Amino acid sequence: MDGKALKQALRAGRRVYGTCVVSPSPLWPAMIAGTGLDFVFIDTEHIPLERAEVSWMCQTFSARGLAPIVRIPLPDPYEACKVLDGGASGVVAPYLERVSDVQALRGAVKYRPLKGQRLDRVLAGEPLDDTLAAYLGNYAADKLMIVNIESVPAIDALDDILSVPDIDALLVGPHDLSISLGIPEQYQDSRFTRAITTIIEKGRAKGVGVGFHYSFGIQDAIAWARAGANFIVHSTDYFLVRDALRQDLDRFRDALGEERSGPGRDETVVV
Repeated sequence: MDGKALKQALRAGRRVYGTCVVSPSPLWPAMIAGTGLDFVFIDTEHIPLERAEVSWMCQTFSARGLAPIVRIPLPDPYEACKVLDGGASGVVAPYLERVSDVQALRGAVKYRPLKGQRLDRVLAGEPLDDTLAAYLGNYAADKLMIVNIESVPAIDALDDILSVPDIDALLVGPHDLSISLGIPEQYQDSRFTRAITTIIEKGRAKGVGVGFHYSFGIQDAIAWARAGANFIVHSTDYFLVRDALRQDLDRFRDALGEERSGPGRDETVVV
């Protein structure tokens, strides 16, 4: 699925499926493309990937028919332009709480390559002439603008955030949201359920996609999808490989009468 098809699916309410990819291995794109996913989520906020690596991943996954969606390390329009120039189909800006930051992201994703004072005036409402409007619209036709909603202030400001034109999807960060709510990793808590349901309902009412990146169980994810979420980022290549290997090793040791080993220490950042 390319960026344009992904955008259309999200706005139409159809479910799309992806996973977070942290490995730049050249063997990964062909393997992942054979799984039936619609897109890949490349995280540069928490994962140490260099700009050239990210561009290589974007170009290669695109060639394999998977739209690469990149989360930038901070809500900076210049960071957004960097990954778009590298081949990203869409940009996720993390921990957005202010309308001004959403507008800046809009300028980078939807009006690129317009910059400077002219862009400021356009974002403030100055109309474009037909020629420039057509050019910029074509330039951004396959680029997605995705807003990370990860905090109580973001939920409080959600109506104002959704008043900004051109948002294609909201992406919930369940881990950070649970922290902001004061209930760390308590995803079945009624306060968390109310929060994520509010985000889903408000986003879908505005005709934008709503989703989540979640690595801690399929049942929670299914429940949120049934509530209306349609932008599903399931787990991470790291966790999927780790968990499958642990399960296989446990089967070996159980079958051979050996004691299971402990889970070991996990040094990864929760993304």
